[in-house]
Amino acid sequence: MSGGSSTAGARRPVGAPPSVAVVDYGMGNLASVAKALERVGAGVRVVDAAAGLKGADALVLPGVGAFRDAAARLEATGLGPAVVERIAAGVPFLGVCLGLQLLFDSSGEGGRWTGLGVLGGTVERLETGLKVPHMGWNEVTWAAAGAGMACGLPAPAAFYFVHSYAARPADDDVIAATAEYGGSVVAAVARDNVWAVQFHPEKSSATGLALLSNFVGLAQEKWR
Repeated sequence: MSGGSSTAGARRPVGAPPSVAVVDYGMGNLASVAKALERVGAGVRVVDAAAGLKGADALVLPGVGAFRDAAARLEATGLGPAVVERIAAGVPFLGVCLGLQLLFDSSGEGGRWTGLGVLGGTVERLETGLKVPHMGWNEVTWAAAGAGMACGLPAPAAFYFVHSYAARPADDDVIAATAEYGGSVVAAVARDNVWAVQFHPEKSSATGLALLSNFVGLAQEKWR
């Protein structure tokens, strides 16, 4: 993994891979996400301090575990405000699983906890009448907002899920994909430079790698 320090938005050397910062706030399988990104051509560095995000062409926020703990760690380390600032600056962003949920205003997991507020809406427990957590492979259906991440992917496409809570966006226009699990579940969201998925692309075989490749392509196009 690279420890490059180029400034986001600066012209990279011809042929150089985009620098993707994987945000390390102490929760999530960073190694598998980083390895998958490297496989699709990214120059990856794992970043555990806010200052490290400023040199990245793109950001990835992974995560598993409790929303409350994740939000608290992002705030305590300064990584949360730094992520929000980089998103506002137009840096391509991908949230994975808990990384999607943290984008919203709040979560009802074990109370009511404040998120990053990048997208309006809340995160609530799955109430589908089926087994929770929702675990395993499930097909997703793309919506208009998911055109970028879905480019070249099957329609529908199968991805691997592990979650007990799901986003309820205030604006349906940000819904990029849905899955059926006792009803419609938000599987991905997108707005401008922000992409986020409830499933795990790094665990979703060739289709997951293709989605990650689309994200790396977004970073390449942004800073070309």
